[in-house]
Amino acid sequence: MSDFQLRRLGLVMEPEPDNPLEAEGVLNPAAVRGPDGQLYLFPRLVAQGNYSRIGIARVVFDAAGDPVGVERLGIALEPEADFEHRHDGTGGCEDPRITFVEPLRRYVMTYTAYSQDGPRIALAISEDLFRWQRLGLATFRPYDCIEFEGIDNKDASVFPIAIPDPSGQASLAILQRPLFPGTRPEETACHPGSRLVDLDRESIWISYCSMAMADCAPYHLCHFGSHHRLASPVATWERLKIGGGTPPIMTRHGWLTIYHGVGELSASSGSAPELCYCAGVLVLSATFPQVIRYRSREPVLTPTSLQERQGTVPNVVFPTGIDRRDDLGLPDRFDVYYGMADRRIGVARLDVPERLPPGALADPSQAKV
Repeated sequence: MSDFQLRRLGLVMEPEPDNPLEAEGVLNPAAVRGPDGQLYLFPRLVAQGNYSRIGIARVVFDAAGDPVGVERLGIALEPEADFEHRHDGTGGCEDPRITFVEPLRRYVMTYTAYSQDGPRIALAISEDLFRWQRLGLATFRPYDCIEFEGIDNKDASVFPIAIPDPSGQASLAILQRPLFPGTRPEETACHPGSRLVDLDRESIWISYCSMAMADCAPYHLCHFGSHHRLASPVATWERLKIGGGTPPIMTRHGWLTIYHGVGELSASSGSAPELCYCAGVLVLSATFPQVIRYRSREPVLTPTSLQERQGTVPNVVFPTGIDRRDDLGLPDRFDVYYGMADRRIGVARLDVPERLPPGALADPSQAKV
């Protein structure tokens, strides 16, 4: 197993009884330190009919500094824009990630806006985490005859500092995973055994938006190009799909992100296989984040507890938030917040090793899993 194993700390948030805003779950939160130094979670709150809002809660710690619960503070984003509504009353704002972007001196939220057109990446900015300005839907220029516009897209996150794009221009860099038709795990599960991965359409991508106009026109931050294919499904545990997870955060080894992969549980004779969502580690070059320095061969977190195996969607651990424990004087310690079976929120602890483990998983130019 990987030297990046996560140690569970426990449950931090679950639906309140009789709270209609949380009738179908609290899950997949962003996690970020506020200007006051406190840690805030931004969970997806799911009301009846799969209608989602993004809440805000302050994390409560025990005497040892371990997260043990939350104090609910209200709603951060209520679906208001056309791109956040569906005609049947479902949809909304889902699965946020939040990063304090230093050159902007603002927090940037990426989230899934779910409308009649399907899931799309949207962005919002804030100076204090409590008042958010929508920037709108992200747009992606074509790349090598690949059209990203009009394609479902989810699980995006941005880097906290300016990253040079391929031309050397300081840019807001985003990790994104377009969901081209036929690439959802429910669809790729129809191909038993090993299969050839469509690298252009089944990968995590890194894309760039110039920050030159950001101060005078923040809406410019929604337009991305200069795409680079970052990672594709390779290992058995992720053979059906990979996607983004926690926002990239700098460590002694480079940019760390905990991503998710989808595989299959062993099915009994005659029954359809069940999907299983696990978490893995990517470490990207500090200077050139298009370069993968390390990728875990095995998942670092798998759904084993009852709370992770039973819920709205069974057998799911889904990492979305990460907190460096500088407040404890431990810059190599990170708490990872994750969705449990699309119903509740757990937290696990990761201590980054002094050296990268040997034998990292390769991501070849042609992947067969």
